[in-house]
Order: sequence, then C-alpha cells, then structure tokens
Amino acid sequence: MREIYFDEFGPEYLIQVYDPRINMKGFLVIDNRSLGPGKGGIRMTRDVTLEEVFRLARTMTFKNALAELPFGGAKAGIKWSGGSDSLKRKFIQSFAKKIQPFTPEKYIAGPDVGTGEKEMMWFSSATNCWECATGKPATSCLVKNAQKICGLPHELGATGFGVAQATKVSAELLGIELKKTKIAIHGFGNVGTFTFKYLSQMGAKITGIADLTATIFERDGFDPKIIEKIIKVQKPLSYYPKGERISAEDFWALPVDILIPASVTDVINQNNKDKIKAKIIVEAGNLPMSEEIERELFEKGILIVPDLIANAGGVISSYCEYQGEQPKKMFEMVEKKIKKNTELILKEALKEKRNPRDIALKIAKERIKKAMEKDSGFK
Repeated sequence: MREIYFDEFGPEYLIQVYDPRINMKGFLVIDNRSLGPGKGGIRMTRDVTLEEVFRLARTMTFKNALAELPFGGAKAGIKWSGGSDSLKRKFIQSFAKKIQPFTPEKYIAGPDVGTGEKEMMWFSSATNCWECATGKPATSCLVKNAQKICGLPHELGATGFGVAQATKVSAELLGIELKKTKIAIHGFGNVGTFTFKYLSQMGAKITGIADLTATIFERDGFDPKIIEKIIKVQKPLSYYPKGERISAEDFWALPVDILIPASVTDVINQNNKDKIKAKIIVEAGNLPMSEEIERELFEKGILIVPDLIANAGGVISSYCEYQGEQPKKMFEMVEKKIKKNTELILKEALKEKRNPRDIALKIAKERIKKAMEKDSGFK
C-alpha cells in the first residue's frame, strides 16, 4: 500500500470529514499553494482513500505548474457506493459544507471520476459561492465587474480534446501517421468518449474500447455514428451491437499502436503490464500506473505521454471558466498548451532517451520552487 509522504512541496493540509447522519466520508488534500489556490476535482468512488487523494493532489501540483496556470495542487474524494441522485446531492452538499472554511481561498473544486456539472452546481449551491467550483453547467452564470461569466461544464469534453491533441503530437514525433494507427481506449466515461470523438474526427481508427459493461475488439474500427448515438442516449458500451466481445484481461494484449488508459488509478499493473504491445501510451486518466511500472515500460521502448501533460485539458478549462472565458477561447487555449507541452517534453525525452515524466517533473518542480522562494510569508 502506498503511503502519504511529506517533502519540500507538501502536503499543506490533509483533511478527513464525516457526516454520521448519512454516513458520508470524505477527504481533501491541499498539497501546495505556491502558485495559487489548490485546484483539483472531487472523486466519488467506492474505494477512494486519503492516500489516493494525496497522490492525485500531488499530480495536480505538477500538472498546474506545467500548464502555467495560477493554481496550486489539491484533490478531494468522497466514498460513494452508489444510490439515487437525491442521496448523491446530500453527500456532495454535506461535503461542501464540511470543507467550506477552505473554499475558495485555499481550494477550488471541479469534476472528476463520478462527478460532473450537476455535482459542481450542487457544491456551489451548498456553499452559496459561485467561485468555489468550476465545471458548472453553462446555464450557471454570474455577473462580475459588469461581465456575465458562465460555467464551462466537464461535458464540453475539454480533457478528451486535449488527450486527442497529445496523441496526435506523440504519433507525429514517432513518424506514425495518425490515420493509419490503431488505438485502444480503456474507459468510456467523459474522458474516454470525447477522446474517441476527437480522434475519430482526426481520422484515427479506434479498434478497442473497454468499460465496466463490455470489452470490445472491432478489427476494422468502431462505427463513430453508432458510438455517437450510444453516448447521446447515455448508454454503456455494452449497447454497441457489433464487434468481438473479449475478456477484460485480453484488452491489454490488443494489437494496437497507441493505448489510452482513460479510466481509474493503477489500471495498468503487475497483472497486465507485460501484455501491452502498443508503441505509445497516452495517459488520459490520472495515475493509470505506478511510476515504477511506467519507467519499466519506457525502458522496454514504449513512449509514454504522462497524465501531467495529456489530461491537463480539464484544469485548463477550469482556469478559463474562472477567468470568464467562452468555450471557443477555452478550446483554443487547451490545444495550444497541450501541443506545446507534449512537443517540448517528448522531444527532449527522445533526444536524451529519458522517461518523459522525469523531464516533466523537472520543469514543474523548478517552477514551483521559484514561486516558493518568492513567497516568504504565510497564507
């Protein structure tokens, strides 16, 4: 089991909350605020732990620094075994009130696994604070300094859009034509579905998709029109009528050029790492594997685009919402920043034959240390 550790970067706050009335157990980790208030989503899963939330908060510290955003790193988690929307709202709003002393000066919420625009609206309503969360519905607006600013919901697909941009750049750097690639995506939630959408529009062939309901291999590529209909009616992958059903374990051995883990933490592990045949792994989900496994796969010749770069589209969108930008400007910023960082870090990695994460972390740490040196007081 991984443990929380304390170092020169943090964490500043480790918070556990409990509401005995509804058995709500939640966690908040504010890791480092040298660049600004801690920014990171609220994860709602059955097995979320304080240790996992810490690992994710540390990732956000570095991710925000790499994206050159005025945010520090933070993350939240609520244990959620499922239930009605009414109960989920109670959990979100109870959690919001418990951590209210930290928002928005020290922590700004956002969507993550198990949360989206309606949950962010519930969070903001509970705290009566529009700025306490991003990823709210487009209909959620505020007039500030005579300017109307509205939510930029997770459902716009900024993270998946950014993952597609990172995928395109990494393929080009290896001399692989995207239209001739075969890609597998693990996860069919917000990030996975939008990654599919934008890569399909670029002409890539998605031949493998997995979610909790099905693992499907489609040798000639999934039909984008059928997938679009499934997404529109909010049905799981099992509703896809074609393709070959394979076991969840066999997904990792699919003959693809690019593998995109877009699901949960540590989905690539000791049990499946040796099955992977892809030339490139683009980390659409946060911490899809341990750093040890990531390094091992890199040493075997697989180019890995770390989560710190690949899935930063979500937090870049959060910054745009915080600044009152429109969707068009948001997508332009996501594309520009993701392409710039992917190219910068992968080029150096290929040149020096070093793991891209090591290079990304070096850049992020230098930026954070510089900010910490300037901040000689207490916040």
